[in-house]
Formats: sequence, structure tokens, C-alpha cells
Amino acid sequence: LLVLDEATEGLAPLVRRDIWACLGRLKKEGQAILVIDKNVKDLAQIADRHYVIEKGRMVWSGTTGELRSRQDLLSEKLGV
Repeated sequence: LLVLDEATEGLAPLVRRDIWACLGRLKKEGQAILVIDKNVKDLAQIADRHYVIEKGRMVWSGTTGELRSRQDLLSEKLGV
């Protein structure tokens, strides 16, 4: 299990792109990955499931498709 917490925070855009591409390749190879990040757009490219945690409690979970359809959640909880 590879665990990453805000792995691209504060990095140059090209470096962030390379990291997300690498994570995509690792996923295709079968690597289990847990990514904690606020960048929903990039997460949606590789994640099978999403969990929104607020004040230490899970307030929502679902698939990428379900997350994309929840504009209220994206706006209210994630500020996107």
C-alpha cells in the first residue's frame, strides 16, 4: 500500500503532472494507493473510490461518477 498525503502540494505544475502520471501507471500495475489530496480533478483520474472527511468523520463516500454528479458536495465540502 502506497500512502500519499498532499504529495503534490506546492510543487511546480510539471512536477505535479509527472507525479499524477506515475500514480496512474502504478495503479495500472495493480499497486494499492491511498491518496489524501484536495485536487479532485486529478484524483478523479485515478481513484476508484472517494471519501470526504470533515473534522475526523467520514461525511460522504462514493465512486468518481457519484462524486462528479454531486456539485453540492464539491462546492460545500471541497470548495470546488
